[in-house]
Order: sequence, then structure tokens, then C-alpha cells
Amino acid sequence: MTYDFDQRIDRRHSESAKWHHYDEDVLPMWVADMDFMSPEPVIRALRERVEHGVFGYGMDPPELCKVIVDRLQRLYGWQVSPEALIFLPGVVTSFNLVCHAVPSPGDGVLLQTPVYFPMLYAPAGAGLTNDEMELTRRPDGRYEIDFDVFEKAITDRTRLFILCNPHNPVGRVFRREELERMAEICLRHNIVIYSDEIHCDLVFQGSRHVPIASLAPEIADQTITLMAPSKTFNVPGLKCSVAIVQNPKLRKKLKTTHAGLVHGINVMGYTAALAAYRDGQLWLDEVLRYLEANLDFLLQYVEAHLPGISMSKPEGTYLAWLSCHEAGIPDNPHKFFLKQARVAVSDGAIFGRGGEGFVRLNFGCPRSMLTEALDKMKEALLALG
Repeated sequence: MTYDFDQRIDRRHSESAKWHHYDEDVLPMWVADMDFMSPEPVIRALRERVEHGVFGYGMDPPELCKVIVDRLQRLYGWQVSPEALIFLPGVVTSFNLVCHAVPSPGDGVLLQTPVYFPMLYAPAGAGLTNDEMELTRRPDGRYEIDFDVFEKAITDRTRLFILCNPHNPVGRVFRREELERMAEICLRHNIVIYSDEIHCDLVFQGSRHVPIASLAPEIADQTITLMAPSKTFNVPGLKCSVAIVQNPKLRKKLKTTHAGLVHGINVMGYTAALAAYRDGQLWLDEVLRYLEANLDFLLQYVEAHLPGISMSKPEGTYLAWLSCHEAGIPDNPHKFFLKQARVAVSDGAIFGRGGEGFVRLNFGCPRSMLTEALDKMKEALLALG
């Protein structure tokens, strides 16, 4: 490989939230950012931008718009005009804006739990209610959608569906036919789809990401899609994402809502996004190979050495969803591993219904770090006797 993903980088001497949230003796495997150096073209572009020395107000760079439009066409056969792009500082900002822009107070938002936890809290901030349906977990650990349950969760006040695909935390990359079925139900009930596709580039062999808006013009007309270089190229701290809104009326609603509250992206975020999308493909190809090898190692380790812990292979993301239900842990498993192993994993309960008894583990790190965390977890489990 051109890039050395085995290198362990000291992040405790930076402003890393991941590495400062817990005590120094805790190994952080929780928040979804990777412990890898960002692509060299991104670092070089940022250095050149800094050396320019002037950091005035920025604007949407036409070159970045063109790169994104070309990328959507090349990867998905999805034809989008530059006018459909709205740059926003991150996924959490965007779905909170959508909750204010699309429904009215008292309306409902359809969610599939367990799900990325900020999505669970966004509706209440806009005076909305949660219309939740729980994903179905098969005996082998793989998750599916019960479409009868999906449709029954919809009420006469449901106006928005927040889709997470690839799904965080369960790792599903939804198939075309699943997306078509969800879209058909939403169109029939006149529900706008907000599709968080921030992990769309982090998909493993055997799966393929399909943007739900790319399925048909009538679906695109009722969909707001969010993509970003942040997870793909490990630049989340630079706060750059793009909403793709092909319906002009929907786009106007979103722009009107964020005017004066959220104004574009900082110039460093634009610089990083352009360099990543334009010149970062080699890094992405290599990091995907490394992540898949980490995943294979993780699956084997869990089966062989973590008694009572199980997981199914995620189809995308770098997040493992570990069931601890049979491990005999007397307490919340997140608290157990934090106290007894000094390993910080995300508490499955915060992801909503269906998350209890699970933990989410970030394997986007050097293999030695992943091994160290798993060894600590193994020792804690064996100590249970």
C-alpha cells in the first residue's frame, strides 16, 4: 500500500474529542472518526491554502460543485444539476434544519431504530413527534425491514422519513428493492425523505450503495440527500457536507430556513472537500482494503475469544454492532467494558429501541489498536468466571 494505516498517531496532544472524552488510560473505540492520517492530497491542499494567508468570506466553489456532480454521475448514473447542491456544515446540522424546514410543529417523523442517536432528538427540537419502527433482527444478527411495521408506524401527521443508509449502527447497506419499497410507501403517504448517506463510500465487497433519490425522478422530487467527504476521507472536523435537493420548492424551503442561521462552509472545509473528491481515490481504495481486513480479523476474534458476544458482518461503515446479551455481563455492557477493560465503546441503548444490550465498536483504526482493545475486552469477560 502507498499509505501506512498501521501507524499509530498520537491524538491526545490534539483537540480530539474522541481521545479526550475519557480518562487517559481508556482506549477510545466509540465516536465515528478514524485514527488514520487523512489523504496526502488533502493535507497538501490545506497547507497551500494556509500559506495563501488570507481567510476572507468564502463562497461555493464552482469546481467543487462540478466534481460532485460528475462523481454522482460516474458512481451512480445519477444526473444532478449544480443548482441542486446546498453546502452545509455536517449531517447533524442538516437533519435538524430539515426538521424545521419541511414539517410543521405537531407533525411526525418516521425513524428506524436502533439508529444514529442525534436523529432521535432532532424532531423534538422542531416541535415534532417520533413515529418509530424497529428494524427486525434475524437469528444470524442481520437486520431487515418489516414493511408492514414500517407502514403501520406512519400516522396521518407523518410528514418526514429520516433514512440512514448505509445504516449506523447496524451496518446495513439497503438493497435497491428495499429502497424502492420504502420510497413507494413514502410517496403514497406524501412523506418527504431525508436520506443520510454520509457513509456511502464506505461499502464492502458484495454490497453496492444506491442513493434512494437516484431510483426515479418522482422519488428525487420528494427527497433530500446528504453526502459528505467527512467519514470517507476522515475529515469530519472540517465540517463540510452537501445536501442534494432536486425539487426547487423543497430546496427553497431549506435555503430559507438556514438563511442567517447556517451560512455555508468555512474555506478550509471547501479546500479539503475538493482535494479529497478530486485526488483522494487511491487513499480511499486502500483504506477500504484495510478496513475490510480489520473487519475480517474482528469477526474471527469475536467468534474465537469473546464468549457470549456476537455480531453479523456489516455491509458498510467502519462500525461493528456487538450483541452482548449472552455474555453474562451483570451491568450495562458499555459501562462494563469501560470500567473493567478500560475500553470505551458506544452504549447501544442510546440508539433507541432495539439497542439495549449492544455496544458499537469503531474498527477504523490501526490493527494493533483494535487488537489491544479486543484483548482488554477478552480479559474482562474471562474475569467474569
